Amino acid sequence: QVQLVESGGGLVQDGGSLRLSCTASGLTFSNYIMGWFRQAPGKEREFVAGITRSGGTTYYTDSVKGRFTISRDNAKNTVYLQMNSLKTEDTAVYYCAADQYYRVMTSPREYDYWGQGTQVTVSS
Repeated sequence: QVQLVESGGGLVQDGGSLRLSCTASGLTFSNYIMGWFRQAPGKEREFVAGITRSGGTTYYTDSVKGRFTISRDNAKNTVYLQMNSLKTEDTAVYYCAADQYYRVMTSPREYDYWGQGTQVTVSS
């Protein structure tokens, strides 16, 4: 049974930082592209960042470039999202997802497995 478990969300002030973690089990982690998505109330789920199987290449949506960093530790079956200079518009539920395709995709429909999500709230 595949499980993805996110942690690290919380309440932070504008300009603050958080680090999200997502630990996977039940799959060969190094065989999967990993992505972070987010969903704000009343909005569609959107791609935030993705990382290739080896961790050698990363992708970001434009609104988080220079502020967020995705990384992975295949020995720990864990992917991270370091979020700096947080803004109120970053408030959302953040999800990690796993995809066995060979390259990073930005559509949520392409991903095979999902975590339960972790709330990130940025206050002004």
